[in-house]
Amino acid sequence: MNVSNLLDSAVAAVSTVAAENADNVDRASHFPQATLRALQQHRLMHLLAPASFGGPGRSLTEVASVCHALAQACGSSGMIYAMHQIQVACIVAHGRESAWHQALLRRLCEEQWLLGSVTSEVGTGGNILASVCALECDDGRARLNKDAPTVSYGAEADALLITTRRTPDAAANDQVMVVATRDCCELERVSGWDALGMRGTHSEAFKVRFAGSAEHVLPTPFADIAGQTMLPVSHLLWTSVWLGIATDAVHRARAYLRQQVRARANVSMMAHRLARGVGLLQLMQARLSQALRDYDAVFPSAQSLPLGFTADMNNLKTTISENCLQVVQHAFMVCGINAYKNGTEFSLGRHLRDLMSAPLMINNDRMLESTGNLLLLQKPMLGVF
Repeated sequence: MNVSNLLDSAVAAVSTVAAENADNVDRASHFPQATLRALQQHRLMHLLAPASFGGPGRSLTEVASVCHALAQACGSSGMIYAMHQIQVACIVAHGRESAWHQALLRRLCEEQWLLGSVTSEVGTGGNILASVCALECDDGRARLNKDAPTVSYGAEADALLITTRRTPDAAANDQVMVVATRDCCELERVSGWDALGMRGTHSEAFKVRFAGSAEHVLPTPFADIAGQTMLPVSHLLWTSVWLGIATDAVHRARAYLRQQVRARANVSMMAHRLARGVGLLQLMQARLSQALRDYDAVFPSAQSLPLGFTADMNNLKTTISENCLQVVQHAFMVCGINAYKNGTEFSLGRHLRDLMSAPLMINNDRMLESTGNLLLLQKPMLGVF
């Protein structure tokens, strides 16, 4: 069996576990522990890590395909995996010159750690490129306190990547990123996670306290980490998850129509909805595939991103986050009351609720305003040829 087939086989096995647990994870707002154990068992947590650190050095396109497959089974599982890989990408791209972060990458590969992030903060209005908290350093030691309104799967993560001002005197946007392992990080739960969708992500609010070595700080300024790695990888992997959720909705709509055909029902009135949903999916998949190829060409040394790449990534995120909701709506209209009811093989409530989070993850209105300003400065590449 070749390497690609081994990955496909592992992903299929994990997706089966995720699908078996998806409804209970959603209903009870449980973190998908069984899926995480399966991911670790099949050694899928370190795909982006280079061979020099014990990883397979997979491409972002391959990681996106795992996100897409997992999300078809369970949206929360797909999103957790995507968010973990975003953190891995940040360390791979910006920590390879640091002995401490090299050692952490090796440990990630050996022990199949789960990585999370703490970028949101009370008082910033949702702007991850600004921080209220500040890093205090003396004699090689560092500490910070951060009040975070959402820390996805924070209680389950083995390490957290935390954004903070560089010093107490630094400006809000003069940030660094600290990789905090659990032995030097304390979490005080402020509130739980009883949300409309993505219920398994366990995005609880915490007061986060870090006290450890100054070596935990990634050497690259966070503005560069965000622009070169965190934001583009987030948009690429998040959209892969959302497309996975929408894809499963279309599969359910098609299965429903085929059932109706076998029962000799007239499906002509509903079939056009299936066609429109598939058409939207194909457009979005083509757009995402090209964006992944473009980014794979420069990762992990993404300093050479082409002019206008940020605007392209912003548009990718806002467009797919909104159009995936339209796809599910088409599927709803095909399946009717069977989609509206919970507990049927055609239920789509979880899909719709999970996708309602998509325009909110880095608010689309804020992103569109930023993108519009970028396009005033840069002429976009338009036209087919």
